[in-house]
Amino acid sequence: MLDGRTALVTGAGSGIGAAVVERLAAEGAHVHAVDIDKGALDELVSRVGGEKVTPWVVDLSDLNAHDALPTDVDVLVNNAGIQHVAPVHEFPVEEFERIHRIMLLSPFRLVRACLPHMYAGGWGRVVNISSVHGLRASGFKSAYVAAKHGLEGLSKVVALEAGDKGVTSNCVNPAYVRTPLVEKQVADQARTHGIAESEVLEKVMLTPVAVKRLIEPPEVADLVAFLCGPSSNSISGSSFTMDGGWTAH
Repeated sequence: MLDGRTALVTGAGSGIGAAVVERLAAEGAHVHAVDIDKGALDELVSRVGGEKVTPWVVDLSDLNAHDALPTDVDVLVNNAGIQHVAPVHEFPVEEFERIHRIMLLSPFRLVRACLPHMYAGGWGRVVNISSVHGLRASGFKSAYVAAKHGLEGLSKVVALEAGDKGVTSNCVNPAYVRTPLVEKQVADQARTHGIAESEVLEKVMLTPVAVKRLIEPPEVADLVAFLCGPSSNSISGSSFTMDGGWTAH
């Protein structure tokens, strides 16, 4: 499906990003895998194969570091993300800004840099790993929710500008996925909501959803692969919910 294509995936060391790298590589793409964690990237390369994956150890909160990344890619998957849980009046300003550098300014810079190659080739796929929080808000996540809402808007603008050039832009919007990012939230959620850590999954994470389970990373990777495949040529500017019914409320 993606033989001869090149992809770039951020936040590729674990969770959704690692699953996407494995899936795109299995579809024939050569994947540039970007993450801050060298050990995680080394493990990914050993698992998938160095002939299929090129690792890039980059801190995406350093916006100047983007200049080192390749831009001649056909598929761009903006996945990198972090989380901080706190009420707005106590939210650390520097953490709010760091989250936006990683989750909104970084995708903008990467899309801006990669579009000329896609335009020149008459084909490209931009897939932004958004969230149900790109469509709905939750308390105590002001930076994350604001960044994901911004990513939704950026994705739609790219779709409008790129549609006549063979390039599509879409968002994937999962609810809670079984990833290190979600696992790290448990203690913060327990403290913020005043409940035991053992209660977070049932009382916080799965409360809004009808399907009472965490999403597995390969499920998200399957949807990303579909959006890069031959049946997706007319799919652009859309947000694909994988939220167990959260947004059905």
